Amino acid sequence: MAAAYVLVNAAPGRTGEARKKMSELPGVTRADAVTGAYDIIVHIEGSDISELGNRVVSHIQSIEGVTQTMTCVVVELP
Repeated sequence: MAAAYVLVNAAPGRTGEARKKMSELPGVTRADAVTGAYDIIVHIEGSDISELGNRVVSHIQSIEGVTQTMTCVVVELP
């Protein structure tokens, strides 16, 4: 199993809508709107790093209003 945190920036006024769509995607265990340098933090899981990458590129980055993402792969799972 692989997991990652995806840090997301959204266009002004689009954070809520983008977060809701992300929370409904397969593999997303949590999507939270936050304050600071990023607008949304998403926790995703998949069978391997390749699947995580596919979820970020094909699903999260394709949501209207998403302007930038940074993926932080978890290196130690409990």
